[in-house]
Amino acid sequence: MRTIGLGRRQASEETSTALRAAMARVGRRLRAQERPGGIGATGLSILGTLRRNGPMPIGKLAANERLQPQSLTRIVVDLEERELVSRTRDRTDRRRAYIAITATGEARLRESMRLRDEWFGRAIESKLSDPERDLLRIAATLLDRLADSDDEVSLAASERIS
Repeated sequence: MRTIGLGRRQASEETSTALRAAMARVGRRLRAQERPGGIGATGLSILGTLRRNGPMPIGKLAANERLQPQSLTRIVVDLEERELVSRTRDRTDRRRAYIAITATGEARLRESMRLRDEWFGRAIESKLSDPERDLLRIAATLLDRLADSDDEVSLAASERIS
């Protein structure tokens, strides 16, 4: 894909389209590494969030995952039934519950990450040159930065549309 000679916005849009398509393909390949009966990408994301941030109320977890609390509640119930998360009531406000990852959830998350990392590592090693691997490391950092910019970008986009 060549963006030289294009205007900045057009180049950004073409880059965006190519990246989105490539990330979707890689995402599908990574999800395919999950064992049958897996908990899915959202379940894994929830476990990862809880592992990184510790126990949290369902509303805060929903905001962190960018999900509606009602949607998240169904997923959390499934994770509870699989004993991957636990729910405990706040001692001072019994209406408030905290969701936490269990030891079983930690093990499941580690196993899933291991399988995905193994596949991805083999693919990177077999398909990319040393300079390409270096470039991919840089791209990972840049993609992380882009993922963190969601709120400001959404606001700017909505202001352009208005």
